[in-house]
Amino acid sequence: MTRSRDPAPDLFTSPDRDDTVEAPLAERMRPRVFADFVGQDDITAPDRALRRAIEADQLSSVIFWGPPGSGKTTLAHLIARHTKAQFIPFSAVTSGVPELRTIIKAADQRRAINGQRTILFVDEIHRFNKAQQDAFLPHVERGTIILVGATTENPSFEVISPLLSRSLVVVLKPLTEDALGQILDRALADVELGLGKWETRFLPEARQRMISFGNGDARALLTSLEFVVTQAPAGSDGARVIDEAILGAALGTKALRYDKSGEEHYNVISAYIKSLRDSDPNGALYWLARMLDAGEDPKFIARRMVIFASEDIGNADPLALLVATSVAQAVQFVGLPEAQINLAQGTTYLASRPKDNASYVGLLEALKDAKAYGNLGVPVHLRNAVTSLMRDLGYGTNYRYVHDDPSARTEQTHLPLPLQGRLYYRPKPL
Repeated sequence: MTRSRDPAPDLFTSPDRDDTVEAPLAERMRPRVFADFVGQDDITAPDRALRRAIEADQLSSVIFWGPPGSGKTTLAHLIARHTKAQFIPFSAVTSGVPELRTIIKAADQRRAINGQRTILFVDEIHRFNKAQQDAFLPHVERGTIILVGATTENPSFEVISPLLSRSLVVVLKPLTEDALGQILDRALADVELGLGKWETRFLPEARQRMISFGNGDARALLTSLEFVVTQAPAGSDGARVIDEAILGAALGTKALRYDKSGEEHYNVISAYIKSLRDSDPNGALYWLARMLDAGEDPKFIARRMVIFASEDIGNADPLALLVATSVAQAVQFVGLPEAQINLAQGTTYLASRPKDNASYVGLLEALKDAKAYGNLGVPVHLRNAVTSLMRDLGYGTNYRYVHDDPSARTEQTHLPLPLQGRLYYRPKPL
């Protein structure tokens, strides 16, 4: 069966077009075969189910979730090359439900006439709101379209549950430095589509810095690489040698990936808190630096430190709460950039102290009992007899004043009858 194409041009048209050489380096170097697709071996190695399904043209609906430059769109390109289905790209940025209706109508006709399937690639699917995503659902259920979605956001939060339940979610990771190194070397060596004609050589330190600058993002790496190479001065022999000075002048500074309102915000603060909890001041300082460098509100960090001091250190070191609240006050009083010194001191103190969450755990257990047992009455001997009627009813009877009877501290019960014997607070031995 001859594979047809809709007449409108799209980003999945043949990569062998004459204008390919005019495209940005990241587009020119996009892998066209699995052998050139590096960094995601967990899902694209020859023995992996996803790759087998793509190569056998047996793909079902799938959502690719990963950070920018991890290969989501490239995987869509590879699917387009391996399928006999009509492959339609659909951007959540430029298209909407009216365009979707036109695509669905054509897909229905295509299926009825020659049995050809339609694969709909929805880039940035998280940009569709819940109602718009509902528009995909009946057509995925009927098999009119096979949905291939791509998103940088956690699909658990951004994609409706019915669509998630009908799709395979494939998680792509930020590319490792080894993978980025392979991508860089391939781009420098490729004469036809890459930068091979520039005869460029990176000194080892500059190469490492270039790779680190990519920060797990192949597109960012290749975009920056193209600028660095084309701006570098050529030697008398026409070759370009990139050292750290040339690289630094071209790149300037790099903003680390950090979305203060998105998932990465919660990932980084989670790593910070877990480093504190595990008594690792080095890890905690690194994640603190990541947040500060990305522009996180220092008051947010200080609030989390105050919470941590009671939740995870507790009475193992009561001074921890004083230190944390002092840091929070200092942040308010001093402000950035100097307040980062206070945050660093508080971070290293909290990370270095013994940990005991017995107070917090005890509270959670007591709250559970309070909800489960309802409004249990206060034991009569603990009630204040503030009126004569209360005294007549026995309020306060047999209460033992601990200053007169020290043994009352251990012998006198303070819990309602159904809960007597409960041990909520179980501190760790010091």
